[in-house]
Amino acid sequence: MKESTRFLRVVYTLATPVLHLIYPFDVRGAENVPADQPVVLCGNHAHAVDPILMRVALPRDVGVRIMAKKELMDTPLLGGFLGKLGAFGVDRGHSDLSAVKTAIKTIRDGEHLMVFPEGTRVKREGEVRPKGGVVMIAMRTGAPLLPVYVGKPNKLFRRTHIVFGKPYEPKTASRHGTAEEYQAYADEIVRRAYDLGREFEKQ
Repeated sequence: MKESTRFLRVVYTLATPVLHLIYPFDVRGAENVPADQPVVLCGNHAHAVDPILMRVALPRDVGVRIMAKKELMDTPLLGGFLGKLGAFGVDRGHSDLSAVKTAIKTIRDGEHLMVFPEGTRVKREGEVRPKGGVVMIAMRTGAPLLPVYVGKPNKLFRRTHIVFGKPYEPKTASRHGTAEEYQAYADEIVRRAYDLGREFEKQ
């Protein structure tokens, strides 16, 4: 933990200005992320740099772990870098119980969990169906879902907007919910993430 904290300090001190230069970004709604309750941060996913931008958009001392695809974590250098940022791998092609346990433990330890329900990078809304597993994790832990919109940086040096929405608590008929309910709420939280982007563009 101390090593990770030191690493984050270096990233925020050195890498953040570089990110602002290459992928300049502004942040809206960061005050919606609770300081006293863990949430599941659910972002749309358009670009490989999304997890890094979302992480540095939050204060350094906010505890966050990132659920990332296993292939990224297995990549030399990049996997190590993401791991020190708090990322852990998930095998998207199978029921990865280890990743689910890590996600649940993250929330029970009082840290936020960052996930991308679409499971892969997409060019436009509705291109893929979100994964319902994120809602199952939220229901098992009692953590609210919080939508996050990350604008697509189509070109280097073009400004990207990151918008944090308000926490949203799914309610199911039974204690643990059904697969159908998980899917419906996953669809809803991703829709809310894209709505943040639409609302921002109207301003």
